[in-house]
Amino acid sequence: MPEATARDPAVRSEDALASTARAPDSTAAEPPPRAEPARTGRGTARRSSWHVLSGREFRLYFTGSLVSNLGTWLQNTAQVLLAYQLTRSVFAVGLIASAQFAGTLLVSPWAAVLADRIGRKATLISTQCASALIAGAMAWRYAAGMLGEHSLVVGALGLGIAFSLALPVQVALVPRLVDSKDAEAAMEMNSVSYNSGRALAPALCVLVLAFVGPGVVFALNAISFVVFAVVLARLEPATSGAAATAPHAEARSEPPRRAHATDGIRIALHHQRLLLLLAIVAAVTLADDPILVLSPALAHTGFHISSDWAGYFIAALGWGSVMGSVRPTVRSGVDVQRASKRAARSLLALGAAVIVFTAGVSPLISLLAAFAAGMAALFTGAAAQTAIVVRGQKSAASVAALWAIAWAGTKPIASLLDGWLAGQVGILITGILLAAPALLLALGELKIPDSSKRQIKNRAAQARMVHWISSEPSRH
Repeated sequence: MPEATARDPAVRSEDALASTARAPDSTAAEPPPRAEPARTGRGTARRSSWHVLSGREFRLYFTGSLVSNLGTWLQNTAQVLLAYQLTRSVFAVGLIASAQFAGTLLVSPWAAVLADRIGRKATLISTQCASALIAGAMAWRYAAGMLGEHSLVVGALGLGIAFSLALPVQVALVPRLVDSKDAEAAMEMNSVSYNSGRALAPALCVLVLAFVGPGVVFALNAISFVVFAVVLARLEPATSGAAATAPHAEARSEPPRRAHATDGIRIALHHQRLLLLLAIVAAVTLADDPILVLSPALAHTGFHISSDWAGYFIAALGWGSVMGSVRPTVRSGVDVQRASKRAARSLLALGAAVIVFTAGVSPLISLLAAFAAGMAALFTGAAAQTAIVVRGQKSAASVAALWAIAWAGTKPIASLLDGWLAGQVGILITGILLAAPALLLALGELKIPDSSKRQIKNRAAQARMVHWISSEPSRH
């Protein structure tokens, strides 16, 4: 792919954002002043992320998303348990887990294009309806006695493709439902809705499987998709949300531009900090995947207890994220550099927690480690996700597609690595290997001096300028 230049509209809009954000006296319209809560000694307001639920639009979205995620995690847990019970193979569990996200690398870049053509709301509603049909078909196949390992893989793949199309658009929507200063809190709560499903569903899934069977789990998941589709149809995103109140959001004389699948890549190549944040997101996926994939094997072969304990470990991961959201957050604009520092500190804690989890000291220690990993993953993901989406406001869906690739696109690789490595070198070494990128990336961000990072950034900018100048004659 040729190097993008300042003439590229996608990059030009991002450069305009960066230059405008640096000007404190911007003439862009400001929202009316609002009463602020009590401030800390440093002059920054702090309160729990849950305060964003006071707004109708975000509260409605959160409720629908929570129902949908609960249904999704009911099915995810059922699929993991069914696969392990059918095959007693960690690799089979990893295969089904990877199938859920296998389409992300190819499909997510086109989510912005689809949303640009038919609208964001239509994209989200149509993907929820398609997911409901797939989950309903799996419920029917189980009732007919035709749901086996291959059917689980195909169903997970179909749901994964729909998920990959919806995810970038959904993430780009979240900041538009709240005030710009609440963007990070909204992103944390978006993660809470996802992880609440992960916290509540496993134990509920064990009960449903014990009394009524997997068919009901798939049917409940189908219903949850329908509920979310109805909620999305009722949403009316405000034009004064985080994306809309960006300094560059004032009226422009240039005509609107159609989205392209490569827009996010062109923007990321011109902003090293954005690339770092994307790498942090990918490291989170690699690090916490052992808790999802290796839990049945850790319970069965490590602790010699029922593989159903996998549900408790996954639930602990989810509860860690939910409880982490109670932590008071800073209510201020998004500083990308500070966000990456916060993300790195939490990433370091995540890597350490995963290693403790896979060490297999005792079920209780692993439960606590999974809980700590959930908290660390929430803090890391929210800080990185907010900075990524808000930094690419003009092309929010395109940049969110990159986030989706970094987060969900890494999952198939992580899950297959988990399953394969566990069979080759054991659970503990697998946990260490998958946590290593998180530890190295976090240490690099925290320990490398900012002056050295600026030198690297300046050299990259000079190299791009030289390339642009050398290629300029060919354009005339």
